Amino acid sequence: MSLEPEMLKSLVKAAAEQVIASAAELTALDQAVGDGDHGANMKRGFEAVLGKLETIAAQRPDEALKTIGKTLVMTVGGASGPLYGSFFLAAGDALCNKQLPADLAEVFGSGVNAVSSRGRSKTGEKTMLDVLFPVWETLQSEAIGPDLIARVRTTAQEAAARTAPMQATKGRASYLGARSIGHVDPGARSSCVLLHAVCDTLEART
Repeated sequence: MSLEPEMLKSLVKAAAEQVIASAAELTALDQAVGDGDHGANMKRGFEAVLGKLETIAAQRPDEALKTIGKTLVMTVGGASGPLYGSFFLAAGDALCNKQLPADLAEVFGSGVNAVSSRGRSKTGEKTMLDVLFPVWETLQSEAIGPDLIARVRTTAQEAAARTAPMQATKGRASYLGARSIGHVDPGARSSCVLLHAVCDTLEART
């Protein structure tokens, strides 16, 4: 594993702070298609992650990811806690025997598959997977480097926007049927927020 403690700390801090700053936006999106608690839940979870930042930064990257996952499971609540928690826990498990950045696509894919398995969902159902899967495909098809960071950012942004015309078939939004059409999925948007924070931090540090 090749991820220096200061870089790890910067990535976690930036991602958590950006989710917290986006809480009102995520709440508004969830009020349109869900029960309106996604922003508050994510804010609470990532505030807890920030509270453990020094501990996380001192851990091996695989253990750090698992600590983030466990923290989110315990604090986020709703459906998002287990889903995001599953992503980080599975990515941490995968990273035990992998190297970054060489195996980034495989580690990320382990997290994506864990979300799919936990939520019993796939792409096209208007969920966070509609961002995570396209980003995973980008990681598999692009060489590691500055161009990849830009591609991931664009892929996440465009994928989140594409959830708006979808009709939800999973989660609370599925209860709305056709009324879910026209709104960006809050989970897809929060995934985009996290990925953009990571991309911005990597660009600033490279």
